[in-house]
Amino acid sequence: MNPSLLVTGANGQLGRDLVAAAARAGITRIHAPGSVELDVTDSAAVSGAISWAGRGTRLVVINAAAYTAVDAAERRGAARAHAVNAQGPANLARACADHRAHLVQVSTDYVFAGDGVEPNRAHDPTVPRTVYGRSKLAGELAVLSSGASVHVVRTAWLYGAHGSNFVRTMARMARGPDPVRVVDDQNGNPTWTADLADGLIALALAVNRVPAGVLHCVNTGATTWFGLARAVFAEVGADPGRVRPCRTAEFPRPAPRPANSVLDTAGWAGAGLPELRHWRAALHAASAAGALAG
Repeated sequence: MNPSLLVTGANGQLGRDLVAAAARAGITRIHAPGSVELDVTDSAAVSGAISWAGRGTRLVVINAAAYTAVDAAERRGAARAHAVNAQGPANLARACADHRAHLVQVSTDYVFAGDGVEPNRAHDPTVPRTVYGRSKLAGELAVLSSGASVHVVRTAWLYGAHGSNFVRTMARMARGPDPVRVVDDQNGNPTWTADLADGLIALALAVNRVPAGVLHCVNTGATTWFGLARAVFAEVGADPGRVRPCRTAEFPRPAPRPANSVLDTAGWAGAGLPELRHWRAALHAASAAGALAG
């Protein structure tokens, strides 16, 4: 029997795709509050929501609520980042343990230092270099030590049809006349939220057979932000030659970006979960679906 599903942060770019993916998968009991309807930092509200959503059925909670303003967290948003990214998951895990629900906690490549040359494996040392990364790692540790049934799923370089993201920004700039400079010394796995959502729903339907712990889920293949920008230009019919490479040092940011955000997905495949398609094929599908518009 399909589980009941609670998606937190359901109005975000991943949350919206999770709701659509769950419906495609035949899940009929879907509870999808946005951050206004369910504030994950409110432990009483979280407990009540999980108790209500899981009544009379097996419940899987996918936590897509997150504070993702990486630079703002570094400047002045540390308290809010910790509240949403660390305390929120702790509240969810505690309630899941109390009500025998399963939690899928979505995390990030920023938990790694990003200074290696090989893809980051699920059990490699975590050495976050930013406030955002530290808050997400604290959330991971909180849920993994909670006693709840938990999967932590790290992902990276997300873009979707909703909200602001790098791919949509590049698509908008491609429609103008000017050249664009994009860093070419950071590597990662561009990941379409619709594909990630399908993967997370597949996990939600298989939690009884997939050992709890940490997994990585991204579109396969890797590139740089420069390579991704050129691909976006090509998708919207613009000249990729207008995208010019530069170094990270030329554009310093408050929060340092990992040079190597590539995630190893061997554990995901080894668990029998469906591998996400190559990032370039996903980008083409996203473009065909209108996700690059706006």
